[in-house]
Amino acid sequence: MIVFATGSDPETTPEQRFERLLNLPPSAKLVYKVLEQADAPLTQGQIREQALLPPRTTRDALTKLEDQELVEEQLYVPDARKRLYERRSVETPEDAEFSA
Repeated sequence: MIVFATGSDPETTPEQRFERLLNLPPSAKLVYKVLEQADAPLTQGQIREQALLPPRTTRDALTKLEDQELVEEQLYVPDARKRLYERRSVETPEDAEFSA
């Protein structure tokens, strides 16, 4: 598996990523939710089909999620022109209470 280095900050905690997610538009939150429910990384086309979003909106949402380090982009081996997207975990304040 090839993972592209995106300059992600290893010090970013799941709680910080949750705060970033809250500030994103609804389309980005929907794309994140689709990735959360997926069993495996998805291509942009698969995300678009499941989220029922237009291509441009899906691209914009993925860009915003990547900028906030909420998704990881990977090479899609069968077709190098495509990428796979997988979410990075976030931790809600309620999750933090239960783990403490």
